[in-house]
Amino acid sequence: MNRASLIYVFSLLISLLFTGNCFAGDDEITLMTHDSFNISKEVVAQFEEEYDVTLRFLKAGDAGIVLNQAILSKNNPMADVLFGIDNTRLSRALEEDIFEPYRSPLLDEIQDNLKLDASHRLLPVDYGDVCLNYDKKWFADKNLAPPNTLEDLIKPAYDGLTVVENPATSSPGLAFLFATIGRFGEDNYLIYWKKLRDSRLLVVNGWEEAYWGHFSAASKGDRPIVVSYASSPPVEVLYAKTKLKEAPTAAVVSDQSCFRQIEFVGILKGTKNRKLARQLVDFMLSRTFQEDIPLQMFVFPGNRDAVLPEVFVKHAKMAKRPVMLSSEKITQNREKWIEDWTETVLR
Repeated sequence: MNRASLIYVFSLLISLLFTGNCFAGDDEITLMTHDSFNISKEVVAQFEEEYDVTLRFLKAGDAGIVLNQAILSKNNPMADVLFGIDNTRLSRALEEDIFEPYRSPLLDEIQDNLKLDASHRLLPVDYGDVCLNYDKKWFADKNLAPPNTLEDLIKPAYDGLTVVENPATSSPGLAFLFATIGRFGEDNYLIYWKKLRDSRLLVVNGWEEAYWGHFSAASKGDRPIVVSYASSPPVEVLYAKTKLKEAPTAAVVSDQSCFRQIEFVGILKGTKNRKLARQLVDFMLSRTFQEDIPLQMFVFPGNRDAVLPEVFVKHAKMAKRPVMLSSEKITQNREKWIEDWTETVLR
């Protein structure tokens, strides 16, 4: 059975498990997300109390898998609202026509440069720069300078040090692929990836597996370089066993080494709880939800009025010159880029 068939069967099983619960009545609503989604219990409780509803979560894999499942189950949707489609897959999600339009009144509070869908089927929630993160202590102990550019990774000294996510299954992985395309150009990016592959690159399916499973600063893994976010270092400070003055990790934010990723929320066509679905979208764009984002998902809130926590202000970074690719260019080339990458790196 090929991979597409496996995804289809899995989506059907999930649908059977959840269909009876997703639309059980007007007093509950289901939010489908990727596995990295998180929000505090207090914020969930506030929404549930305000609207007298039970909010259920369906974590369905990494972003690419979530979108595939939503598309395959669009005639019998598994949830009411979906969060986690980003600008690397925005065009595909819109082409599949699985979302209904909704212009939330809270959209006026969201930064204008994040609004990429004029039809208001997908509304921006958060953003962050996908880039390389490295383990400061590992490099200090080895007396090796940490990477400062994408080119550093293919130098002999960095052989076997990097773990990345598969762009076919992971939104950070796809964003990093776009970063390399923006940096090296369509004619040369595969040359870069061939060299990276030959340097004993490790490829895994998703961000959690890469960061928490192989990154030396966050696990027992032996890879001191990982594809993550420029806003990831604060998590190491926040959850350190002893109080830290500086983060044990750092992000590479040099020019054209990052790709700016924007995540969206949308109401799935077929919801029987349209009023609640709209209220949930409104809530996710409000300051209450938005101010919870930085320390839950370690990305920046899209609401311009949201106040950032101190640890985030001190230790999170943004690239001054990230790679930006137009949605039109992504639409035209995304699948080919992924196929070419797969052929070059995995086969």
